Amino acid sequence: MTMPTPDLTRGAMTGLKVVDLSRVLAGPLCTQMLADHGADVIKIEPPSGDETRGLGPPFDENGQAAYFGAVNRGKRGMALDLSRAEGRAVLEALLKDADVLVENFLPGTMERWGLGYEADLSARFPRLIYCSISGFGADGPLGGLPGYDAVLQAMCGLMSINGTQDSGATRVGVPIVDYVTGYNALTGVLLALAARERSGRGQRVEVTLFDTALALLVRHAANWICSGNAPGRLGSAHPNIAPYDKFAAADGEIFLGILNDGQFRRFCQKVGRGDLLDDPRFRSNADRLRHVAALRAELERTLAAFKSDDLCRDLMRAGVPAGAVNTVPQAFAQAHVAHRDMLIERDGHRAPGLPVKLAQTPGDATRRPPRFGEHAQEILTEAGFDQAAIDGLIAAGIITSQK
Repeated sequence: MTMPTPDLTRGAMTGLKVVDLSRVLAGPLCTQMLADHGADVIKIEPPSGDETRGLGPPFDENGQAAYFGAVNRGKRGMALDLSRAEGRAVLEALLKDADVLVENFLPGTMERWGLGYEADLSARFPRLIYCSISGFGADGPLGGLPGYDAVLQAMCGLMSINGTQDSGATRVGVPIVDYVTGYNALTGVLLALAARERSGRGQRVEVTLFDTALALLVRHAANWICSGNAPGRLGSAHPNIAPYDKFAAADGEIFLGILNDGQFRRFCQKVGRGDLLDDPRFRSNADRLRHVAALRAELERTLAAFKSDDLCRDLMRAGVPAGAVNTVPQAFAQAHVAHRDMLIERDGHRAPGLPVKLAQTPGDATRRPPRFGEHAQEILTEAGFDQAAIDGLIAAGIITSQK
């Protein structure tokens, strides 16, 4: 039988069914991005709920933490006790027509429940893509241990390169390891979907916070491998480029991201310091790096006469990368935010917009985050359960439902 072609104007992932067993951040972020682009994402929480529902204040008008809402829009939700056989039977019913399963339990949990991919699910659901997210993977010296963003930042060297000499090692201000792990999980799922188009079979996708944290080092790891010197803390500066740092202007701080000699020349002309171009200490990027302290002194003296917004506007128009150091409210107050639809309100839920925009299949954040157990009735009805069976599952405490 030929399946109907989905209406992809609703999003590139329209027609894709995703069962989301993940919680907290990396997994929910991955599945939220799938939902933003049209996938039907069923978020299954334990009877106690996703921990992030309580990680506040702030809380919304329904008593739900803003943290939960940040990574769970676009999904339908139900609560299911997978520690009981009856709950696992419900999950298996949902997997019959599912394309993707995402989980971030401690390694071995799904196997203990008889739901391991290789031993149990791959044969029964050969087209299923099974995405496993964990701290360190299932085996090896750290295998099976729990993973937390800040701990991985510390273990994998990210904290050692963040901060200043005075501050000491400092956690990056956003949970960058969790975020990028979520994006890596999304990438893995999309790669597996592409492979399934050719092979007809699903596969396991594995991402770990440990691998992600090490991969984030990029140029710092490359510099160390090449030179043998351990990277240090440079504050906002760059180990390979100058000037590439924040500087004080008359009314606030700006960041200069000058990458090459042409940009440095245009910068000097814009701020009336053409004399710096003739100074042998600043003629090339390598020269500027060797004399970075002297360069900073010259620039700070010069930039103190300029207002930050005016200066950054003029520099950017001249092709010199520069931006004011904004607070979060200032960042979202920029006119370009509205132009790019990066602050959205859908169904009473306000949040940052979609960072990936497709011309033909744009996607949209169409559904607010689910209330706890909100969609159990409709999800189970679609899976073939009659009302008597649903009522029995509720009465037994297998599912939690809001009627």
